[in-house]
Amino acid sequence: MIFSISVVIPVYNCERFIEKAILSVLKQPEVSEIIVVNDGSTDDTQIILKKLENQNPKIKIYQHENKINKGRSASRNLGIKKAKCNYIAFLDADDFYLENRFKADKVHFENNPFSDGVYNAIGAHFYRETTLGEKAGLALYTVKTKIEPEHLFETLFYGKEGQFSIDGLTIKKSVFDAVGYFDESLQVMEDTELFYKIALKCKLQTGIINRPVAIRGVHEFNVFNRKELYNNYTAKVYELLFLWSCKNGIPYNEIDTILKRLWILKYKEEDSLLKNIKYWKFLFVGNPKCLFSLLAIKYFPVIRLRKKLFPFLYRS
Repeated sequence: MIFSISVVIPVYNCERFIEKAILSVLKQPEVSEIIVVNDGSTDDTQIILKKLENQNPKIKIYQHENKINKGRSASRNLGIKKAKCNYIAFLDADDFYLENRFKADKVHFENNPFSDGVYNAIGAHFYRETTLGEKAGLALYTVKTKIEPEHLFETLFYGKEGQFSIDGLTIKKSVFDAVGYFDESLQVMEDTELFYKIALKCKLQTGIINRPVAIRGVHEFNVFNRKELYNNYTAKVYELLFLWSCKNGIPYNEIDTILKRLWILKYKEEDSLLKNIKYWKFLFVGNPKCLFSLLAIKYFPVIRLRKKLFPFLYRS
């Protein structure tokens, strides 16, 4: 398979950073096209994009119907569908690649033709005042050690060895045929949810983790600063992952891992028993694989809250 990359960049009101992002991609010889999806920007982003598009045929600009704003997931999905290359990489509009971003990735896929993707470390550049602690914490966003593909989901899910960023990921386009696209109902954590699905169904391998291949721009408008927003979407990510897993042949032990985490989150909400019964009924009804399994019994609220009556269900 020829190693040619389509880089997808979603952008919304990012006139301050977008040119730097695109120019950093143009420096990468492995990139055949740069797909920029202008997600309804109201600043001068489109003017900058058109100027760059006129200067280089690799740059292709798209917008949603009626030029509306649809969010990062929908924008990345549009970019993926427009991509013509065998491999896909992503870059957020306020981030940028470093020199030789894809050099090691190319070698990886040449030596591992059955690999579906590779993930690498990223660093950070601060456009605002920061503390030494924050700077140290974001200096290298990466997993801490090489992780075998079959252990990646559990490792990421429990955060045992760190995480990786979408800016450091390179995957085959065929991965999206296997797992689907970014979930457009998620305002945040859409990349995390997709990483989980890829880890469950595909062969994703560790790349460069001791130095960054890309840089995240840290400024006053970063969405990752909004902790309350992430808290609001965490349970929904697990719900979506559970429903997807039931329909995609994921083993029961992996589904059980998801449900355990979801149960803890729901338990902390201290809802009434009736509300809990309705919630878990919503999850299981329509998913025969799990509805007619021990999982449905194990997580039914009346039983779960009285697990001493059914100890055999809770043995590891």
